Amino acid sequence: MLKIKSDVIGLFNFLTIIILIFLLGAIFLSSSAHGKVKCGGPFKSFLSDIKKASVSMGYNVKLVNDFFSSVQINPAVLKADQSQKIFRKSFIDFSNAVISPHRLQNAGINKRRYKETFSKIKRKYGVPKEILLAFWALETDFGLFQGDYNTLNALLTLSHDCRRPELFLPQVFGALELFKQNKFHPRKTKGAWAGEIGMLQMLPLDLLENGTDGDGDGNVDITSSPIDALFSMAEKLTSMGWKRDQPWLLEVRVPESMDWSQTGLSPAMPIEHWKNLNVRPRVGSFQTGADVSLILPMGRKGPAFLIYPNFKVLLNWNNSFVYVTTASYFATLLSNEPRYRLGSPEPMLSSSEMLLLQSKLHQKGYVVGKIDGILGKKTREAVKIKQKELGIPADGWPTKFLLQNL
Repeated sequence: MLKIKSDVIGLFNFLTIIILIFLLGAIFLSSSAHGKVKCGGPFKSFLSDIKKASVSMGYNVKLVNDFFSSVQINPAVLKADQSQKIFRKSFIDFSNAVISPHRLQNAGINKRRYKETFSKIKRKYGVPKEILLAFWALETDFGLFQGDYNTLNALLTLSHDCRRPELFLPQVFGALELFKQNKFHPRKTKGAWAGEIGMLQMLPLDLLENGTDGDGDGNVDITSSPIDALFSMAEKLTSMGWKRDQPWLLEVRVPESMDWSQTGLSPAMPIEHWKNLNVRPRVGSFQTGADVSLILPMGRKGPAFLIYPNFKVLLNWNNSFVYVTTASYFATLLSNEPRYRLGSPEPMLSSSEMLLLQSKLHQKGYVVGKIDGILGKKTREAVKIKQKELGIPADGWPTKFLLQNL
């Protein structure tokens, strides 16, 4: 069980984070022997470099050796990282798969069970219970499935792998700092394959910055205290810019014809702009005061949503567009909004077709990000540009017709 004393949330810890960030920058920029940790190569050499970097940051040699004494590469972590088949699903397939009647029922039970906790969080942070419940459900089924991967091994495995070392290596040092404070066990702390721990799956640096003692027992226990986990999540969202008492997602009806190239994550416009294009709320009314974007997760023939700045805060916390759209939509269901209008979207390309699409776009000079068969933000934008060039509706949804005409 991971426990963090409440004094983590204080000036000392804030300064610790600043120092960590400064020193981590030095690790990657210094040309000294211990100042660079390169991914790949023999794991023994990689680990030796990390130990040297840790000592150069001021950590005691014995502490460092104890922390890394039993670490090893976990091939299952690499397999999980490279598959992620669920993120190749369309928004409709993904949302139908993860928003089950069981999760909706348990969301209602926990909504009532932690009514007082949610009220306190709303007063302190302005984060609504529906958002917290949706992510709590999707991340760990309300704490039932928090992961069984050794956290330190997972972080080191992903740091050694050269796909995204810049994301995971800082978390290794975050875990080392927690270990120094007796709040992380290198052999016993377990969680998800990507190094997240607890009911709402937070990384070590998140815990150092945002771990909160919500139940007032003197500890921050995000693995077995739902109250601590919920408060810590609210603290994290607030630190990322969550707007108090502001919406996050609104389902809308769109006209049959418009300039679809204006849709997507980037072009945020005033509400009046969308009104003038005959975009209308499906239920309820617009909330003004912020520029919003119109997203079409499955193109112009599928569900349509206006997204507010808070949606983009969630997207900064988890950069999977389909996942965050699903979680945001789940939260609207918990706010008693109706199921989305299904529409009649064109079928999603298969994984092999998506890979071919990305490869062809890349060969023609379009920026698609990683060629991984996943319809991410960059691939959507590349599709939209190509659609506009071909004179077809530029809604960012790749179809067989587009693939045939590349």
